[in-house]
Amino acid sequence: MNRQILTDLLRKRDFKAVRSILEVMYTVDIAALLAELDDKEMILAFRLIEKAKAAEVFAEMSSSMQAYLVEMFTEKELKELLDELYMDDTVDLLEELPANLVTRILEQVDREKRAQINTILNYPEDSAGSIMTTEYVDLRRTTTVREAMEHIKQTGIHKETIYTCYVLENRKLIGIVSAKDLMTMDDDLTMDELMEKEIISVTTHTDQEEAVRLLSRYNLLSLPVLDQQGYMVGIVTIDDAMDVLVDETTEDMEIMNALSPSEQPYFETGVFRHAKNRIVWLLFLMLSATLTQTIIAHYEAAFTAVPLLVSFIPMLTDTGGNCGSQSSTLIIRGLALDEIHFGDIFRVVFKEFRVAILVGAALAIVNGVYMVIRYRDPMLALLVSISLVATILIAKMIGCVLPLFAKKLHMDPAIMAAPLITTIVDVCSIMVYFQVATHLLGLI
Repeated sequence: MNRQILTDLLRKRDFKAVRSILEVMYTVDIAALLAELDDKEMILAFRLIEKAKAAEVFAEMSSSMQAYLVEMFTEKELKELLDELYMDDTVDLLEELPANLVTRILEQVDREKRAQINTILNYPEDSAGSIMTTEYVDLRRTTTVREAMEHIKQTGIHKETIYTCYVLENRKLIGIVSAKDLMTMDDDLTMDELMEKEIISVTTHTDQEEAVRLLSRYNLLSLPVLDQQGYMVGIVTIDDAMDVLVDETTEDMEIMNALSPSEQPYFETGVFRHAKNRIVWLLFLMLSATLTQTIIAHYEAAFTAVPLLVSFIPMLTDTGGNCGSQSSTLIIRGLALDEIHFGDIFRVVFKEFRVAILVGAALAIVNGVYMVIRYRDPMLALLVSISLVATILIAKMIGCVLPLFAKKLHMDPAIMAAPLITTIVDVCSIMVYFQVATHLLGLI
């Protein structure tokens, strides 16, 4: 289905055809298609979607599209939508909307749901509690398989997932039962006989990245969330985890490339906002780079005597920056995947030291041979090769250590990525280069 076909059908007012087409499309594809329409066509097409499916499509839309629809909906349409939305999608919507629309939405929900929304909104940002949903299948210890299946048939349509059921006693989680077990076991077995008692769970204040890590590590479809008293209050589902993963990965990519994180899509972010997100880091890096200029000026006598020395500065700084970026990227990845911890710092340093020696030796040999052939000056080749090995060694050490210390200080390790490390390595490589040059030229 493309935009032109849908637009033609809407203009011909062939709503039956539009409804039949939208009925067989995936919700995410419908959301993408509606994003291509103008506002009037978009709301017209949205109103032709079946109610339950419309809520799923709405959850896939951008915040700007959601805000427009909420503004245009009648009170009845808004209430019908909110009745179909899952709790976590409702909370996500409220976090993105302006205050006047938030008030309008809260007026359409009952007191119990409003209390649940306020509770979730009060959890710390980026915590498991802030992304959880409160719609899950709960069972009792004495419930039989037959009773559990009947319960799921009656209430499952309103739950975010029915693939994992939770056995509660006085609101406390005592076991987990999978839908597979319910469908394959004897009807008269009770949950007490069937449930898994080794439970992986998080609290409402657990960092959302930790929740995602647990879902991935234990191959779970959902993860129970407990409050500070141990009562079960919700679940984090695999689709919530995917959203967190995308957001965190995007944030890390932006930080690693000297950008302030932004949650807005590229085209929905204004020019001034884009400039603001970039200019702070660029100013810091530009001012930091003036230190390199100061060092070069200090050694002016060295390259006045041998002007050719200046021509090798870009090669040294670029190689050092690339080596540092390689190390930092691997360490940041290891930290993100929980493969590396601060306690591993000496193992990491020792490994990167050996890698630096091998890489440095290989590059120095190639560079030395090239310089001897081209410039017929073994001493100059030795000078640059020694500087190259030292630069690579320093870059590797800086690249592997800084992310570990950032993690230890509860900072985002992605801060210690290419732009910052390149700036630091540039300064170090220039200092090493001219120190080596000064000593070797003094021996000549």
